[in-house]
Amino acid sequence: MAIRKYKPNTPSLRSTTVPAFDEITRSKPEKSLTRPMKSKAGRNSSGRVSVRHRGGGHKRKYRVIDFKRDKAGIPAKVVSIEYDPNRSCRIALLNYIDGEKRYILVPAGLAVGAEVNSGSDAEPVVGNALPLSEIPLGMTVHNIELVPGNGGKLARGAGIGAELMAKEGGFAHMRLPSGEIRMINTKCMATIGRLGNSEHDAITLGKAGRKRWRGIRPTVRGVVMNPVDHPMGGGEGRSSGGGHPRSPWGKLAKGEKTRRRRHPSDRFIMKRRK
Repeated sequence: MAIRKYKPNTPSLRSTTVPAFDEITRSKPEKSLTRPMKSKAGRNSSGRVSVRHRGGGHKRKYRVIDFKRDKAGIPAKVVSIEYDPNRSCRIALLNYIDGEKRYILVPAGLAVGAEVNSGSDAEPVVGNALPLSEIPLGMTVHNIELVPGNGGKLARGAGIGAELMAKEGGFAHMRLPSGEIRMINTKCMATIGRLGNSEHDAITLGKAGRKRWRGIRPTVRGVVMNPVDHPMGGGEGRSSGGGHPRSPWGKLAKGEKTRRRRHPSDRFIMKRRK
């Protein structure tokens, strides 16, 4: 994927970069695989703001993605590669030989016209989904299940992949993108390859408006508020108040561990990411 720059005709265009979209082969999504999305603007069922700084943004449709890859033994052909506004990587439209259509995440190197398969008998090549027990050691995979049959949960962002390091006692040792090494049941499915659109994190928005197009509203710092509005507010001039950074409700923002003690999945984590 290439990144496109603009001529600096305006101050915002001087630093704005956008993806070139040169890998996109179809602009409109498959109608049968889209669902409506209603904007909640960060509010819960009673109408109160439960997630701040959300609202507005462009209208989107949700693309139904096949994270399970459970059509074992039925080959499919990649018909098109499309943009998905709901995720950082691209999606591919598959046509199965039985007539069904599904979307999958696009790994780097998967092109239109390629044939993909899934199941224990599939070859370990880019785009194919196999149980971890059938994937050779050292391979990079994405869309990894945590529970067999529940669909992929790990390594689903642009440019991301996890490495299969070892297999022992019915568990595979995976090095995740964060650096964490975790044991995962070898019956879990994973897709071969590293996800495409790897330059996604190099994109510069360039202006506040592009943030608003994404449905993200401005964030006001606590130190510039009044004492009634924030624990870090108030003071003459620029003042931190002598306290540690914290949320509007007093929860410390730096250094405190947020993971629950004696979490059930602790026994599957062999090495922490930190």
